[in-house]
Amino acid sequence: MKILSIILLVPLFSILAITFVVHQEAASAAAPQVSSNQHAVAGKTSPVSSPSQKSGTLSIPDTTLAINSGKPMSERIVHYEIDAHYNAKTHAVDATEILTYHNVTGHSLDHFPFHLYQNAFQPKATWVSEAKLMGSRDTNYAKWEDKDYGSEEIKKIEVVGQGDLTSKLHYIAPDDGNKDDKTVIDLPVDKPIANGEYVQFRMTFQTQFPETQARSGWKRDFVLGGQWFPKVGVWWHDAWNCHQYHNTTEFFADFGVYDVKLTVPQFEIVGASGVKVGEANNSDGTKTITYHADDIHDFAWTASPRYRVKDDGIFQGQMGPVRMQILMQPAHWNQVGRHEKILRETLDHFERWYGPYPYKTITLVDPEPDSAAGGMEYPTFITGETSWFMPEGLYFPEVVVEHEFGHQYWYGMVATNEFEDAWMDEGINSYTEVKVLDDILGRDTSIINILGATTGERELQRLEYVGAPDIDAIAQKAYEYYNSNSYAGITYGKTASVLLTLESIIGEETMAKAMRVYFMKYRFTHPTKEDFLKTIEEVSGQNLRWYFNQAIYGTQVMDYKVLRIDSLPVNWYEEKKKGSDDKNEVHRDTVWLQRKGDFVMPVEVEIKFSDGSKVREHWDGAARWTKFSYEKKATIVSAEIDPDHRVQIDRNDFNNSYTAEINAKPVHKVANYWLFATQWISQALAWWGV
Repeated sequence: MKILSIILLVPLFSILAITFVVHQEAASAAAPQVSSNQHAVAGKTSPVSSPSQKSGTLSIPDTTLAINSGKPMSERIVHYEIDAHYNAKTHAVDATEILTYHNVTGHSLDHFPFHLYQNAFQPKATWVSEAKLMGSRDTNYAKWEDKDYGSEEIKKIEVVGQGDLTSKLHYIAPDDGNKDDKTVIDLPVDKPIANGEYVQFRMTFQTQFPETQARSGWKRDFVLGGQWFPKVGVWWHDAWNCHQYHNTTEFFADFGVYDVKLTVPQFEIVGASGVKVGEANNSDGTKTITYHADDIHDFAWTASPRYRVKDDGIFQGQMGPVRMQILMQPAHWNQVGRHEKILRETLDHFERWYGPYPYKTITLVDPEPDSAAGGMEYPTFITGETSWFMPEGLYFPEVVVEHEFGHQYWYGMVATNEFEDAWMDEGINSYTEVKVLDDILGRDTSIINILGATTGERELQRLEYVGAPDIDAIAQKAYEYYNSNSYAGITYGKTASVLLTLESIIGEETMAKAMRVYFMKYRFTHPTKEDFLKTIEEVSGQNLRWYFNQAIYGTQVMDYKVLRIDSLPVNWYEEKKKGSDDKNEVHRDTVWLQRKGDFVMPVEVEIKFSDGSKVREHWDGAARWTKFSYEKKATIVSAEIDPDHRVQIDRNDFNNSYTAEINAKPVHKVANYWLFATQWISQALAWWGV
């Protein structure tokens, strides 16, 4: 999930701190189907038809009800039809699932693995064991509590034409061999499914949600249904790819069609992936809501009796109108305008910069406070995060909404393997987050801009990285990171910083073009890291392996330093005559630069002199140190590496500059802020004590 998206603590005057989160994925679903010539009408529902079995022959529907396209946009491998009943008292789901799978692997398949993600929340499961060892953003598991328990059980499974195969189900642990981990189950079939054929699985299952962890579960009367149903693995690179659920992994699934019936108490307000195509009250006090989705690879939903809903917003996209539905907590309703504004602006930027958003809906959920459900992405469905105290200028809600919507592109449509290359979603998304928020909220003010205090998103990403720069490489499996902090700092912060620095190498316009080419070429596929890197090389016309080998595949750390500056009179050995003019004295001015880290990259240095002149020098950075010397009728005032601040991956910015004289202004500014903060705190405490 990124299992963490990143937890950001940003102080305001040393006293305001807030945590940001972003991660994880969602689930899939299904129910009725739609004929391919039907299209949703804003504010209305449409009948659903087109079964997955036509004239006795299995198939995947070619419906387009949920997309602004006259034909399917992905190679549809799966069709999920789910009829689910949610018990709001026990937080359990009882459901039937019909999965139609199209074998386009080029191989005959004799077994099928399924993810059972909710089994991660058991004391002996790999997820919990890793959370205890590596740390988790959700819970420290100081002691095991019943409310932490989650489960997902296939009670019966039949294969059409082969009968009941429930007895053949068996748990596997392909990553760590943990016999107590039940997040992956395998089903051998009696008759192998030939390439080009369809197979249909019919199953009943039960899911027990835990109290919210990893962006799924319940909190009080709220529930977020993420990763809640049996989901088949992906045949990828001539093998099944179906990893266990780890503390630092998110998800990977094939595109298809989802039809889901959700039966919930009538008092619940529901939001979900896709478009709503029907709703009916039942005699037992429940209601059944039907959803349909096209060309997505997961399905999530939420329910709460207390949501306030705004669903009249329409964004006019390049492919057609997009209905924006926002489900807010009542205490946060005064922020609904902020949420809609940033969602609309983000949609606009992504469409103009990267490509069209093809879906007819986007649902934004403000989850239950303190629910570990904020900051999460699912297809056409995201969760934000805010607080009752959120004045203008504290842009935490905007950051979360922008980040999670960005996942609709890099996770939702490009759909890389997050188990093995989490950075291709989370990191690329963090990079585009910086670009979009810089443009909307300002480069230096996109996090905080209040009472003179400012913080920008790009610097925050860099700080995330420099906290754990040299333990893990970007290009490695998400579950093989040293710990959660290293995973977060490298996957999010380092990737964003590496791509921002790449702009300084190939140019901002070239980088923007490469990002659009990558998205448009690889949307609705499962590209690899080399697909991404080669796209950048092809668009830029440059061989960038010297950079990628260090920044993506390596653990080298960049740290360049202005080691020393010196101005020595050329005729220092001569005695000065009375009345001589020091301004005409010639000096030998020298600047020494040092490469302290093992990351080799060309850098610029700007040297300023006492006569107001300045010069820029280029250093290839290959040696451990170098020097630049001049003879001038002036002395050196300062030297600064990367004067335009285009390099985001230098571990220590404080040694990038050197001045001949101390500049006291920054110290005075910090002192004034500290004085203000301490006085404010004292007054607040005095008021509280009255």
